[in-house]
Amino acid sequence: MAMTGMLTESFELGPIRPPSEAYSLLIRVTRNCSWNRCKFCPIYKGEKFQLRSVEAIKQDIRTARIIQDKIKELAWKSGYDGSLEEVAAMVCNNPPNDAYRNVALWLYAGGKNAFLQDANTLIMKTGELVEVIKYLKETFPSISRITSYARSKTAAKKSVEELIELREAGLSRLHIGLESGYDPVLQFMDKGVTAADHIAGGRNVVAAGISLSEYVILGMGGKKMWREHAIATARVLSEINPDFIRARTLTIHSRMPLHNDVASGNFVRETDEEIIEEEKLLIENLECHSSFISDHIINLLQEVEGKLPEDKEKMLAVISRFQALSPEERANFKMGRRLGIYGRLDDLNDARRHEEVKRAMDRLGQDGNGADDKVIFSLMERFI
Repeated sequence: MAMTGMLTESFELGPIRPPSEAYSLLIRVTRNCSWNRCKFCPIYKGEKFQLRSVEAIKQDIRTARIIQDKIKELAWKSGYDGSLEEVAAMVCNNPPNDAYRNVALWLYAGGKNAFLQDANTLIMKTGELVEVIKYLKETFPSISRITSYARSKTAAKKSVEELIELREAGLSRLHIGLESGYDPVLQFMDKGVTAADHIAGGRNVVAAGISLSEYVILGMGGKKMWREHAIATARVLSEINPDFIRARTLTIHSRMPLHNDVASGNFVRETDEEIIEEEKLLIENLECHSSFISDHIINLLQEVEGKLPEDKEKMLAVISRFQALSPEERANFKMGRRLGIYGRLDDLNDARRHEEVKRAMDRLGQDGNGADDKVIFSLMERFI
């Protein structure tokens, strides 16, 4: 590709986005997290929250447009019959910088979605965020969905009218970390919100007609508060009735403040079996019309997904199937999932993969009758 030496433009990118936004154009609207005290989150620790100016954001959008146009020109001149998808894949596999990789990946996927970073873009003044969203859509007419992270407390402070204004400008969906609906858990984790805040913020978003994804962390209550965590979280979610409930499994890394509570014995982690029982209790108590999504590899039973209420029994049946396995087969499946060998329970029936997991367990010193929780926990850390 003759123009690769000319691909030098770049724009600012934040560190994360939801799995569902893997192919979105990323535009950094704020830097880091406006709260940044949650014990279970390592992402922004040590970093200062900053609001970016509208003009700085617009400049990044203009740069992203230049990068898009250069990749399209490459496709036109490449000799690949003008195949934008093929040339975008080539740039993505060997990008001059992260900005080019992001735009190339976005183009490869069709160039339809954008995600506004970082952790709580809703904290911007409504008028300024509206200006940014409108400019993004004007600059990239192909974009049909714009999404972002937000905090419940921030959403609760916005009026429904302000949120409607954002929706009309083009904001399609908000991702909110509910994590738990049980106040003692929220307080222990220093989440900075209450169950009432979650309900108020979530209801505001729903009332404004913005699609809402609420994230739940399985295992957040530990051995002490798991039951209350499950039941109260189900109650809060049922009162909000979000479009999506996205499940995550608590994974603890040394970069998290929660790691110190584990080391001191102040927080005792649940085993996989205990977390699955918690997930069962959560689903049993959900009374809403939401899609339950398990779109992260850290979840043991990633196939527990469906539309509520009609798929509730189907999801619970997956859990029951796991719980009915022999201790040996449960141990084999847990290890296979954490090693990335298994994706679904049916994979246990694959003799080749089953034997591969068994050999791995032997190498790790597992006797086949159980999987040491410390080994499981250490394997899970690879995915965060």
